[in-house]
Amino acid sequence: MGAVTAPFVLVVTGMAFEARIAAGPHCRVVHGVRGLALEQEVSAMASRQCMGILSFGVAGGLEPTLAPGEVVLADAVCAPGERYDTDSTWLRAMHAALPHARIGMAAGADQPVLTVAAKASLHRATGALCVDMESHLAARMAAACRLPFAACRVVIDPASRAVPAAAAAGMGEQGKTDVPAVLRGLLRAPGDLPALLRLARDAATARGALRAARLALGDAFCLRDMRSRQADF
Repeated sequence: MGAVTAPFVLVVTGMAFEARIAAGPHCRVVHGVRGLALEQEVSAMASRQCMGILSFGVAGGLEPTLAPGEVVLADAVCAPGERYDTDSTWLRAMHAALPHARIGMAAGADQPVLTVAAKASLHRATGALCVDMESHLAARMAAACRLPFAACRVVIDPASRAVPAAAAAGMGEQGKTDVPAVLRGLLRAPGDLPALLRLARDAATARGALRAARLALGDAFCLRDMRSRQADF
């Protein structure tokens, strides 16, 4: 007879550093894959012992008042032709742990949203506070598997700043930063250096805020308390 799998939260992230921050008891983390590959991996892991699916990590700011390091708890996630509400009970539990977080729509995108104009356009079209490349995929799989879904994202680049081309070039496979690609990008556009250094400072702020949020949310990202009557940890 096989071992019984303990209940867990399935956490979907994009970058390797996000996955390291998310890791912990009662969690399984998927990172570095997108599109059909992500959907297949999440579907394979969303067993009957999976309590819920969480999108967790950093995001681009769309709402002009959001600064680097601010936490967004999504009450819904939108993508072209799609909208998914998050689980209201889970959202309330997370907000109790993170009372200063902003609550609102998060947008999902299949391609990076890099320019100030693109961010403004997406904000006007959706009203979303932030954008990332995993939340809509995680939400879609949660809906397909009939599991609770939540999203916790920390702003890294605000709406008023573009992501420099050198940084975009460094978004490597498997969620790791491709440093040689960043350096090649700087050689092509050395004028990007000030913006790249500013982004590095914003990234450090966002990472610190993401770690603090992870600590505040606890082992199972507040879902443990919700499911305590059904799952004995």
